[in-house]
Amino acid sequence: MNHRPWPYPRFVAHRGGGKLAPENTLAAFRVGASYGYRMFECDIKLAQDGVPFLLHDDTLARTSSGTGVAGHLTWNALSRLDAGAWHSRLFTGEPIPTMEAVSQFCIRNHYALNIELKPTQMKGEAQSVADAMARRTGEVVAKRAQQLWSETQIKPLLSSFKPASLKGAQAAAPELPRGLLLDEWWDGWLDCAIDLDCAIVTCDYQLWNAKTVSLVKANNFRLGSYTVNDATEVKRLLDLGIDCIYTDRIDLFSPAE
Repeated sequence: MNHRPWPYPRFVAHRGGGKLAPENTLAAFRVGASYGYRMFECDIKLAQDGVPFLLHDDTLARTSSGTGVAGHLTWNALSRLDAGAWHSRLFTGEPIPTMEAVSQFCIRNHYALNIELKPTQMKGEAQSVADAMARRTGEVVAKRAQQLWSETQIKPLLSSFKPASLKGAQAAAPELPRGLLLDEWWDGWLDCAIDLDCAIVTCDYQLWNAKTVSLVKANNFRLGSYTVNDATEVKRLLDLGIDCIYTDRIDLFSPAE
């Protein structure tokens, strides 16, 4: 039986508002909230000058009016971009938000937040360079999150596919809960999750079955599943005992389930 505190809702709005709003924007959080969601997931990386901001990709072109590598720009430059027009005319002019802005939105409204640590990673760069950036991202984001959420009872959950980012977060703010993200069962993942003192292991939903659920539960971790948009799969996962489901279909699944 898992005895770790787990104050989070079962359903989480992926990137703020799923597909119904431009991902990783305050507008997306508002849309998610309008459907009754009380926990949100978002991706956070660092601007050139160290400001934590929301963006999934390393580059800007897919979800903003900018081009090039986002982490190579200062926050001042990033703050001027349009992060909503790509989605629909309704959201034209929506800016890229800082971690501070979305944190304050959640704190004011008593919402929970899952921050995915998303370090800038460039093709061809040395592994040592990539690991250093991953660790720095974890350190900076965790320290700032700790400051922003210092007066709240429910702290933000920090998750990442990058163990180095989680190590940085663990060193900077060990009391904030951590989650290891997996898209496959790579060698050593269990020892890694144990060493990082993770609260949850969150996988691609297709990786969960009775055997993998049993293994993870036996090691005292909560179970998360991304990104689940099919009702049949949601039922299967709930039957397996998954604790946290990340979805784009905020219009399909009631967060109260």
